[in-house]
Amino acid sequence: MLSDAARPQPSSSTARALLTSWGLGPVTPEVPTAAPPDSSESPTPWTLPMPENATTDPFPALPICVCDLTPGTCDLNCCCDKDCDLLNPRTVFSFCLPGSVRSSSWACVDNSLIFRSNSPFPSRVFTDSSGIAQFCVRVNNYKLAAKSNYFQKLQTVNATNFQALAAEFGGHSFTSTPKTQSPVLFYRAGDPILIYYPSWSVVSLLRQPAAAGAGGLCAESNPAGFLESKRTTCPRFFRDLASSCTSEPALDPASYYNFRVLKVPRGMTDLQNTKFQVPVTLASQTSPPLLAGNTCQNIVSQVVYEIETNGTFGIQKVSVSFRQTNLTVGPGVSMQQDFIIHFRAFQQRKAALPAAPRSGNPGYLMGKPLLVLTGDLGHSIPLTITSAPQMTLLQSEGNGLCSAKRHEVQFGVNALSGCQLRPKEVNCSHLQKEIYQTLHGGPRPELVAIFGNADPAQKGGWSRILSRNCSISTVNCTSCCLIPVSLEIQVLWAYIGLQSNPQAHVAGARFLYRCESVQRAPERNRSIFDDSCELCGHYSEARTTKGST
Repeated sequence: MLSDAARPQPSSSTARALLTSWGLGPVTPEVPTAAPPDSSESPTPWTLPMPENATTDPFPALPICVCDLTPGTCDLNCCCDKDCDLLNPRTVFSFCLPGSVRSSSWACVDNSLIFRSNSPFPSRVFTDSSGIAQFCVRVNNYKLAAKSNYFQKLQTVNATNFQALAAEFGGHSFTSTPKTQSPVLFYRAGDPILIYYPSWSVVSLLRQPAAAGAGGLCAESNPAGFLESKRTTCPRFFRDLASSCTSEPALDPASYYNFRVLKVPRGMTDLQNTKFQVPVTLASQTSPPLLAGNTCQNIVSQVVYEIETNGTFGIQKVSVSFRQTNLTVGPGVSMQQDFIIHFRAFQQRKAALPAAPRSGNPGYLMGKPLLVLTGDLGHSIPLTITSAPQMTLLQSEGNGLCSAKRHEVQFGVNALSGCQLRPKEVNCSHLQKEIYQTLHGGPRPELVAIFGNADPAQKGGWSRILSRNCSISTVNCTSCCLIPVSLEIQVLWAYIGLQSNPQAHVAGARFLYRCESVQRAPERNRSIFDDSCELCGHYSEARTTKGST
């Protein structure tokens, strides 16, 4: 579907004015063709979109920003993400993701006015619904095109006329002199973030220690990248923790906030001007490291930076929070440290709950998490929404037993996993409840998001997950307990929308259980079951099936 602004306009005075201003000469027109289909991706010379006005903003707001996957945060290279607050995204991003900018601009005139064109830009003839043929030129830079001389006849250089042309146009060869590089005005995505120590008048970089080398030890020189939200983890080993406890900067919270962050790189030109500097504020209570007997107290185990940005105006606010722990002094002591940096749009409302990242906008993207909800489904629609967990599968430890960690169910990705469970409960109903929770990973998801950008507050964007527990009535045994031993998660999805830009949506999902009856051991005469239940094998499976559109 095309908007009216995107359709070629019929012949008019405006078309003739365009012809005059563009200086198009007569050429043999192409054979009129039907307008090619609309496409949100970068067009090829033979699949061009319908022409648009040549003065169209190169970065207009799109109706749906398909790459805006993190609400309240600027997604890298997503040129239509309003959270980035960028007038010209390519000043910050090295490229724009497909679908985040509109197609190229076009200039059109009535085809009957054209005989020949010397335009260096791609051109096509389109036929609109009224049967009027339009000659259109795709424009990359209309200001530069207006200055071009399309009527210049290029001369062919050969052995006959080379000497004459060299005498007329020849001259001394030269190389361009290097220009003094002007200071960068603002950060680009991935640029190191500059910090300033007023006490020593030293400029440095904001660091995010990361594992490096074969041993994965903490590399202190790893710089944090602008707009790159990430988490790094690395171990630290101490030969003499007693002396390192109070002297090692990496263990002291003060070393992570005793500086100022430069809003933009041009702040380096005037370090005494505090308007380009942002202090790091504490978001949690901290205590300095203290050696008490055989224990090193209050050492840093996690550092979390929250950085708020405002487009090309740079960094506006920086806060840091810590998690501290105690470590017993001894030979070969080690610990893990986490370093988290999160970027978000400036002046984001703090009162609102942080929105969960999307799995597509609007359609699901392959490999993104399958969005689900738990809630009260006493009626046909949920009365209350209690949480927004992820759909997960069982995961086993190295010994085959069920682990507390679980596999994430990803859209479009089939998966199978299993483990062995040693039940803690002996009562049948409690045992069933424990196994169901093990299969689901906690409360059973009740709703699945139809699209990857579903809002938990909008009930119409979610579909109920069909499920049926094991039926006790099918067991003809008074001393038996029917327990689920496997769970299969089936997801039916399809593409909808334009063929040029299809969007994946979930049409339905269901849980399928396989149940087995376990008989109580009569010789024990207690509310427990025989050894076959003490070590039950369980597995869970996720299958995604593509339906017809």
